[in-house]
Amino acid sequence: MSTWGRTAAFRWKLRAVYQSLKLRDCQTFVQSGNVIFRTEERDLVELAKRIENAIECKFGFHSDVILRTAAELRDVIARNPFAGQRDLEPRKFLVTFLAVDPGKEARSRLLAFKIEPDEVRAEARELYIYYANGLARPKLPWPAIEKVLKTSGTARNWNSVTKMLAIAEKLEASN
Repeated sequence: MSTWGRTAAFRWKLRAVYQSLKLRDCQTFVQSGNVIFRTEERDLVELAKRIENAIECKFGFHSDVILRTAAELRDVIARNPFAGQRDLEPRKFLVTFLAVDPGKEARSRLLAFKIEPDEVRAEARELYIYYANGLARPKLPWPAIEKVLKTSGTARNWNSVTKMLAIAEKLEASN
C-alpha cells in the first residue's frame, strides 16, 4: 500500500471517530490531523476530552485535541499582527493554537527570547510566529515554547489556517 493509501485510510478512520461522537459533516484537512465539523455542543473543553478519549481508544495513543470555532478562526485571522508586513511568505508564518491561555507572565517570558530575525507575537491562546529564514532551524523551537508556556499546542502555516476557515465557513453556510 502506498503512503498516500495509508494516509487516506487514517483520515477516513479519524473522520469515523468524530462521527461516532455525533459530530456532523466531518472533513479532514490534508494530512494534518485537523478535522472540521459541525456540532451543537457548547462545552468545547468537555468535547475535546471526549475526542481525545475516542482517539486513544481507536488508535492506541493519546493526542491532545485543540478546538476552535469558525468564529474563533475568523478572530485569529483578524488579529494577525503581521498583516501589514510586505513580503510575508505564508509558508514561513505559523499560528500555534494553544490548549489554554498560558497567562500574561508566561507570554512575557516567551517574548523575552532573542530570536531575530524570527518574530513572535503572543495573544491569549495563539502564537503568531514568522520564521524569516524558514522552519529548518528555528531560533525558537517548539520544545522551548512548550516549556515556557506550560501548555500544549499545534501549529499550522498561514495558508492552512485560512483554508480551514474557508471549509468551516462553507459548513456554516450549508447549515
